Amino acid sequence: MDGAGLLKETPEAILSRINPCSTLSEALSGADYIQENTPERIEIKHDVLAAIEANAQPDAVIASSTSGLLPSAMFENIASARRCLVAHPLNPPHLIPAVELVPGPATDAASLHTARTILEEAGHVVLTLRREIAGFVMNRLQGAVLDEAFRLVEQGIVGPEDVDIALRDGLAMRWSVVGPFETVDLNAPGGVFDYIDRYGPMYDDLAIGSEGRADWKGPVRDVVTADRRARLAVDQIPARTKWRDARLAEIARNHLDKREKS
Repeated sequence: MDGAGLLKETPEAILSRINPCSTLSEALSGADYIQENTPERIEIKHDVLAAIEANAQPDAVIASSTSGLLPSAMFENIASARRCLVAHPLNPPHLIPAVELVPGPATDAASLHTARTILEEAGHVVLTLRREIAGFVMNRLQGAVLDEAFRLVEQGIVGPEDVDIALRDGLAMRWSVVGPFETVDLNAPGGVFDYIDRYGPMYDDLAIGSEGRADWKGPVRDVVTADRRARLAVDQIPARTKWRDARLAEIARNHLDKREKS
């Protein structure tokens, strides 16, 4: 982070504010916002969240970073579920600013507001769901893209690398600057209304999703795996991950500069 130019303070100054604790009660003492990051297993979440509720300040917001467990299931045994919610970042969270807040049925507006304020002050860009839904928003969008990606390979239309090129060197470059709705708004003289009139019939003809999901565990998995392993051995994944994070740091720095100038 420091070498990427993303820190506004020295690493020493930041580290001086981190206080390791040996007990949960010590860690939660005086905390207004608590982020739980335990494994994606509901029984673990239940135990840890119950312990957090017992030790936290009465009005502290309790957030979970789960990728897919619904807040209604996680917080069902929490007496103060009004202050509980999901705060799900995208991996790697120290480089990708987006965090989605997902309320449970009992989550109150004040807790959502507090969580949003704290996360934005920490440099995150927050999107807030109006109600819970399986997969939340980012994984649902990612899942839709992955389904079509697997289907195109499964049907022999393109190879895995061609799909990656289409996203990495095509759509993702545009989406890193503007989202899909702003993209179509800018791609027609009259904006999104005009875009739908011009290009809507083409998407109707594509009937994307009408053929059902690709079988991710079927033969296509072997095709994609073989292609990826030919391009990158398993033992090279850590080095490639570091390369990815370095590139993401460059993008994060550009986004940060853009946000500060706006």
